Amino acid sequence: MTDNSTETLRTLIVDDEPLAIERMQVLCAEIPQLTVIGTASDGESALRLAEKLSPDLLLLDMTMPGMDGLQVAQNAREQDPQPAVIFVTAHENFAVEAFDLEAIDYVLKPVASDRLERAIERALARRGEAAGDAGSEWLTEFWVPHRSELLRIDAEQVFRIDAERDYVRLHVGETSYLLLQTIAGLEEKLDPDKFIRIHRSTILRRDFIRGLKHEGLGVWCAELDDGEELRIGRTYLKQVKAMAGR
Repeated sequence: MTDNSTETLRTLIVDDEPLAIERMQVLCAEIPQLTVIGTASDGESALRLAEKLSPDLLLLDMTMPGMDGLQVAQNAREQDPQPAVIFVTAHENFAVEAFDLEAIDYVLKPVASDRLERAIERALARRGEAAGDAGSEWLTEFWVPHRSELLRIDAEQVFRIDAERDYVRLHVGETSYLLLQTIAGLEEKLDPDKFIRIHRSTILRRDFIRGLKHEGLGVWCAELDDGEELRIGRTYLKQVKAMAGR
């Protein structure tokens, strides 16, 4: 892991298994960017400690008696400052819910040291980007469920977004990822100088549009860099043509 001693995350470990807490403490001691300031064995105690200690990071178990990890993360969002969350769990099937709560990462038990280090690197990167993006109102990254983890995708890597019911499909190179988000809600979060909606089910990155083609009878298509042509919905035609100065 890259040494960055100027960046230290004050960390609270939350797990209902004493051996799991002990193992996590050992792993954290090997990461100079972490300072463990406390541990908690249930959700209620975790929130009380978080309120008192104001940690930068929660290493949070998912399943606990009483208040589970998702509930803890939801409540922690109301704290100021809001701690970052990395879920540490033996269960694979909560990644989507974790992403909805803007978790940094989703790490499966048993936790390997290199896997935890990658998660901490993401936490530090998110922290730096938050500081650099202070005042920015537009979405700059996506965290998508992928193989029981959360994968970070820079918004500018996405060239096309398609609606699929309550999901959107993000196209990155030759790969695509599903994200639980409506296309209308996502459109409001994207920088309109970089993305444009051309259809009720399609958003494109502006610089991926090679040109506009008139098919006749008022029908227009967007010609893409990869050679594909996509029909422009009538509702969006005016703003697309305005982009081209037409």
